[in-house]
Amino acid sequence: MAEPARRILLKLSGEALAGDAEFGFDEAVLRRVAGEVGQAHRGGLQIGIVLGGGNLLRGAALAGMGLVNRVTADQMGMLATLMNALAFRDCLSVFGVPATVLSAIPIAGVAEAFSAPRANALLDAGQVVIAAGGTGNPFFTTDTAACLRAIEMNADLVLKATKVDGVYSADPARDPAAQRFTKLSYDEVIARDLRVMDLTAICLSRDNALPIVVFDIDTVGALTRIAAGEALGTRIEAHA
Repeated sequence: MAEPARRILLKLSGEALAGDAEFGFDEAVLRRVAGEVGQAHRGGLQIGIVLGGGNLLRGAALAGMGLVNRVTADQMGMLATLMNALAFRDCLSVFGVPATVLSAIPIAGVAEAFSAPRANALLDAGQVVIAAGGTGNPFFTTDTAACLRAIEMNADLVLKATKVDGVYSADPARDPAAQRFTKLSYDEVIARDLRVMDLTAICLSRDNALPIVVFDIDTVGALTRIAAGEALGTRIEAHA
């Protein structure tokens, strides 16, 4: 059993919100994930959230067409994360969970600017904080944004929700012999080139001793169970 966490940062990909579809939102997924967050919140867990925007737009793919500048495409991707954040905030409200969106790209009347003091004050007051807009800079992934915001929010743990039950040595859908890891060190993730998160996110977490747990988003009660110290998914920290 790991040490229980008081405050977590949940990283959700945009693709996860789309479910089996290629675009948009899956109502069942939204209800289930919002319900999981609500259950964990009612149990006393303090929760920050970072959402990707891949269900609406992928900046790198758009830039790859050669018609839109990469900086512009990444800015569009950041706006997609803000759209997802607004949607998920309202989903949480259906479950009676108070939540505030703070954005690296503030828009008057829509979302206020992210700041660490504001985020921490909201968490202490019992709100879920949804950090949108990535880092506010192009060329950085939402994985890096999640680890950065987790450090700024003094989170004990980053939980990365995926569609598999942890980190594998290869794609388990393509390689039946792929090995599943229960624990990894940051350096092992880098040395094995496992690509569970980009290199910047892993190094940022390593340098700030921020543990990461990669888990299956479909696991019932996962947030509460992982925060309580249960060994679900794959835990990445200084020593495996």
